[in-house]
Amino acid sequence: MKELKAKEYKRFEDIKHIREDGSEYWSARELASALDYTQWRNFSKVIGRAMIACENSGHDVLDDFAEVSKIVDAGATSKPIKDYEWYLGKISITNQTGE
Repeated sequence: MKELKAKEYKRFEDIKHIREDGSEYWSARELASALDYTQWRNFSKVIGRAMIACENSGHDVLDDFAEVSKIVDAGATSKPIKDYEWYLGKISITNQTGE
């Protein structure tokens, strides 16, 4: 059991991003993959529930869930897709509201 927790911890540490000011965040799309979601539309439901939980706990959703766009390859062209930058405290909310 201890090995499993260490393995899960490493999975989240491997996708963590650190800004110049030292603050940490995770990309929602990368987090979805780490949590074994194969379709963004399913994980976006979890995001919605996490936002509601965040708001219910007195946090400002717009500050805590920064919506960003990523450019991805789409065949011969590229297109923007929606993503979120989530902060460390919000990860636990996601785990509480996930399926």
